[in-house]
Amino acid sequence: MNRNEIIKDCQLLLDAYKTGKLGQTVMPEDSNPGFSKDDALDIAYFSLPMALNYQRNSYELWKAALKTYNDEETRIIFDVSKACKLSGSDIKITLMKYKLALQPNKHIDIWQRISQTVYQNWGSFSGLLKAAENDFLKLKGIVQKEHKKGFPYLSGAKIFNYWCFILNSYCKANLKNSEFIDIAPDTHITKCSVKLGVITEKEAETLSKEEISDKWRALLKGSGINPTDMHPPLWFWSRNGFIYKLEANENTSIYI
Repeated sequence: MNRNEIIKDCQLLLDAYKTGKLGQTVMPEDSNPGFSKDDALDIAYFSLPMALNYQRNSYELWKAALKTYNDEETRIIFDVSKACKLSGSDIKITLMKYKLALQPNKHIDIWQRISQTVYQNWGSFSGLLKAAENDFLKLKGIVQKEHKKGFPYLSGAKIFNYWCFILNSYCKANLKNSEFIDIAPDTHITKCSVKLGVITEKEAETLSKEEISDKWRALLKGSGINPTDMHPPLWFWSRNGFIYKLEANENTSIYI
């Protein structure tokens, strides 16, 4: 398949996502308190659990996050000014009450370290975004370079890009230079990348996540479609078993 054909199929998938043709499209992050415009904890809510989202069910993670937030006794964990002052044992009890944390040592350390990094340097996640001037590229420099050790897992290429996508989608961060946010190639995105012809089956096994992201960026350059625009439709297309069928024609090899 050539580039124009793949872009055409991407547009079809975007349209299918917007019109409900991809099946169930409730995002894991839709499990949230429904923050008001001025709620100071909204960014923390969509940031800290993200750092624990590794090889686990995203829907269960965010259900646990919502239960933890809705409980007045455990909500404190989302306030970095308070969380970073808690003892490790108190954080452990709080995070494990609703199974927001599954690993009693690693997950507690991740949460505590990020909370301390944010509080000690910027006071809050809102302060972090302000320091970055709500600019994706500046935020990237802060999290992935200047303070990389202070953002375990969240600073990783895959999760950092997805986190920024969520900040724009759920926190109305309106990050400048958001067109540079790369797609996060998890299992579902990788399957779709092969099916659409962005990469081969062999490349799916040999390329790094960053290299797959680069393939998508090169493909979509100048198309009017940002890489992160494709994340929801691709993710649900695969997760729902490819129930939406792209029409095959003489120029395409896609038959679903």
